[in-house]
Amino acid sequence: MPLSEHEQRMLEQMERALYAEDPKFASALEGSGLRTYTRRRVYQAVAGFLVGIALLMAGMVAQLIWVSVVGFLVMLGCAVLAVTGWRKGPKPGEQPAGAVRRQARPKRSMMDRIEERWQRRRDGQGQ
Repeated sequence: MPLSEHEQRMLEQMERALYAEDPKFASALEGSGLRTYTRRRVYQAVAGFLVGIALLMAGMVAQLIWVSVVGFLVMLGCAVLAVTGWRKGPKPGEQPAGAVRRQARPKRSMMDRIEERWQRRRDGQGQ
């Protein structure tokens, strides 16, 4: 189901805000794809979870309660990151919602889109 004109405008506005706020992050998402990003995030969370287990065990062996508590908190935080990253990721064989729209049109820069909109407004007002 295609997006309505209002939804497309809102999506473009959010993209512009993302590019303005953090262009490096936005280009990383655009270049490698959302699925690769979420997979990398889940792998990092699993590695952090293992580090949390190691801290928990080290705290138990050394009888330092605060190290065990830190290890548990690291495990908890990484588990939350892994679960949220896994749920947000696209299913196998499925493309992210934005990828379908982007494949239909050739890739254009933000300035090209702004210039095209400006031309449409100017042509609409001149009639």
